[in-house]
Amino acid sequence: MTVTADATKPGGKASAPRPTGKGVATGAPLRSKILVTAILAAVTAYFVIPVLWVFVASTKTTSDLFNSFGFGLGSEFALFDNIARVFSVNGAIFLRWTFNSILYSVVGALLATLLAAAAGYALAKYRFRGRELVFGMVLGGVLVPAAATALPLYLLFSQIGLANTYLAVLLPSLISPFGLYLCRIYADASVPDSIIESARLEGAGEGRIFFSLGLRLMAPALVTVFLFQMVGIWNNFFLPLVMLADEELYPITLGLVTWQSYQGRDIEMYTNVVTGSMLSIIPLVIAIVVLQRFWRGGLTEGSIKG
Repeated sequence: MTVTADATKPGGKASAPRPTGKGVATGAPLRSKILVTAILAAVTAYFVIPVLWVFVASTKTTSDLFNSFGFGLGSEFALFDNIARVFSVNGAIFLRWTFNSILYSVVGALLATLLAAAAGYALAKYRFRGRELVFGMVLGGVLVPAAATALPLYLLFSQIGLANTYLAVLLPSLISPFGLYLCRIYADASVPDSIIESARLEGAGEGRIFFSLGLRLMAPALVTVFLFQMVGIWNNFFLPLVMLADEELYPITLGLVTWQSYQGRDIEMYTNVVTGSMLSIIPLVIAIVVLQRFWRGGLTEGSIKG
């Protein structure tokens, strides 16, 4: 606080202290930081606690799983025995489910990313009539829930003989409205028109320009689209449930639910489901750890203009 006096008048008296406002300025941001930190900690716990429980539960025997504290270790460490049993059930069907999930998610995400990149690049760099209408119709697909399209897709695929095949899960996974939106925004910001014109003057075709220049400049956004699409396909349950009848074609998500339905007859299946759930998380964790630096770059690129 400061004290002032009127020096121009005889016998001037000091005026009343005036607050500088520093306490108010520092108190409010501190409370805001504490509140934001508490909210982030609660959200983090919401996502981490179930994963932690799955990892702890997969180390227990069946009896310890029901008779011990959920986040405490059991009387014996049975993780490797549980994993061995998971891979031995029904002729190692879990390995087949893992292969199917990798096939659906990786191939589907790669093709979906390529299609989204091509469509986003075209909508960003080519001027044609109805461009915004096409873009709006594609984005409208974000508002349509996947459950609403599963039954019509099944009827359509049944008529053309694709139901209960790999293509029944792969083909619907190739469409990514969010990926197209992100690729269009990113292509518009990161692929300069001058570079495209220079390549055209050098005699390069449109396809060569896209694959040689466009894809390279859009790489961070493509990694982001790939990661989101891969996680979405890997966790997809309803579409395989509707499309597939052969257990040999099941992904991990549908296969674990099938095992869960056997728990009433075989209590050991509960441990198999828990351990299988833990194993199904590992590929996603690896993918996120490997691609996270590209993912962060893809989300923040273009947010700061030079």
